[in-house]
Amino acid sequence: MTQVTGSSPSLSAEQGRPAVLAFALLRGAVAAGLGVGSITVLVLALWISSPASDSSPGGALHAAAGLWLIAHGAELIRADTLSGVPAPVGLVPLLLAVVPVWLVHRAARDVLVPEEGRPVPSAAGAFAMVVTGYLLVGAAVAYYGRGGPLSAHLPSLLFPAALVVAGAAAAGVWTAAGRPVGPPPSWAPVSLHEALARGRFREQAGTVCRTAAAGVSVLLGGGALLVAVALMWHAHPAQESFVRLAGDWAGRVSVFLLALVLVPNAAVWGAAYGLGPGFALGTASTVTPLAFSGRPALPGFPLLAALPAEGPGTVLNWSAVAVPVAAGATVAWFTVRRAAPPGAAREDAWSPRETALAAALAAVGCGAGTAVLAAAAGGPLGTRALAEFGPVWWLTGAAALAWTALLGVPGALLLRAWRLREPGASTDEEGEAAGNPQPEPVPAPVSVSVHAQARVQAPAHEATSRASHDSDRRWWLWPGRRGGGDAAGAAPGSEPDAASAGAPASRPAPAAAASTPVAPPAARLSVPDRDESFEPYDFLPTDPWHERTARPEGAGPSGNS
Repeated sequence: MTQVTGSSPSLSAEQGRPAVLAFALLRGAVAAGLGVGSITVLVLALWISSPASDSSPGGALHAAAGLWLIAHGAELIRADTLSGVPAPVGLVPLLLAVVPVWLVHRAARDVLVPEEGRPVPSAAGAFAMVVTGYLLVGAAVAYYGRGGPLSAHLPSLLFPAALVVAGAAAAGVWTAAGRPVGPPPSWAPVSLHEALARGRFREQAGTVCRTAAAGVSVLLGGGALLVAVALMWHAHPAQESFVRLAGDWAGRVSVFLLALVLVPNAAVWGAAYGLGPGFALGTASTVTPLAFSGRPALPGFPLLAALPAEGPGTVLNWSAVAVPVAAGATVAWFTVRRAAPPGAAREDAWSPRETALAAALAAVGCGAGTAVLAAAAGGPLGTRALAEFGPVWWLTGAAALAWTALLGVPGALLLRAWRLREPGASTDEEGEAAGNPQPEPVPAPVSVSVHAQARVQAPAHEATSRASHDSDRRWWLWPGRRGGGDAAGAAPGSEPDAASAGAPASRPAPAAAASTPVAPPAARLSVPDRDESFEPYDFLPTDPWHERTARPEGAGPSGNS
């Protein structure tokens, strides 16, 4: 009975494994269906609202299928051309690609989230089932759009469309597992295994990844800023192009949405322009900060109105190099943030070799990310003049690597040296070199314990209290003291003047006061100052017993004189 009870959970888990895999397959198909449905609803809404639509609902559905496929990186074939020759369309709207990538990522992540009553599949099983379900829907959509105005090029469905889906699903599985960094493969060198076992190596790897992402973000932000400034500079041509493409409001909304999903592409083009290689406007034209050369093949579109004027570049064009300079400074700054944090000791900071290596690896990552974005932001729009349209990916990536490495590595080393500098070291060295040795520091006074100071101050307090008591008893002499100056206003530790106290000058000092040892400087400094605002007339004694027990502020016990 115990054996049957102990084996029942494993049997139920084995029986539930096909259901879990089927659930993962269904989640992948649902993610694909949500992407297709969202684009289809948008296209049908624009088609219905257009008063001059000359196509059937089937044409709108074929257009929606083509847009969904091109969002994954697939290349479409446009059959309706003026020359009659089918033309490729490989320019991927990057903002439109965010939707399917996010849907696949979320589907793979949610499958691995444990829920009550449902076992969790393995990571490999979840990845395979989600990708399979998504690609099955993609194959059906590609088959449906085969006879439409925009059909998919079959090789592009495998690369890069299937690769994009697999990468997004793998990222979702990795996120669900907590983003772990597993051990390297067995064929990796021993040094790599030892490095991964150290916590510092993991910290440096994370710093490299974050720094590379920050460098790419600065490049994209700078490119978007260049495009925005250029559009404001050429606002009138952009407005004319926008009005010319569509006359009714539905067409203008369509043009606006198309321009909106191409804004990330324009940011990548602006980054490539600032880096130096620029971008191609056909097979015979190139736009760089140095010059706009060749005969461009420009389709009418508002974003293309932001192009600079043809001919050699001016100072305004050359100022675009501020974008890669900012990216290099960002790489240096993010590297030093972890290599030498503010307030870190020299022994806790990274060595110059580690700092330079981290900045160099971040520059490599920045160049690789920029190359991938440049490859996705461009593509052919035809077979002849528009066969090359957009930045050249390998030139753009190499330029990003060169800029960030040449500026980031030295900048990181300089920032590290600045943060780890020793304050005052340069001043001391300059003084010794000029023959002016620094003065020897004055030793601090020897501290005296509280009990020792109390023993030293006790006789002095006793003598002071006796003198004060005698003067308090001669209260009729206070007006004379006020006229001649109060002894309380004298410096602490000094003997009061006999004339000002109202006593004869020939009167000898008390024996106790004469035999009192002089307190050391530390003890004299510890005696509190008397209050100069003290007025005796405000506290005239009325009781003889109070006269005996009255004590000045800060005085010790008094004896009989």
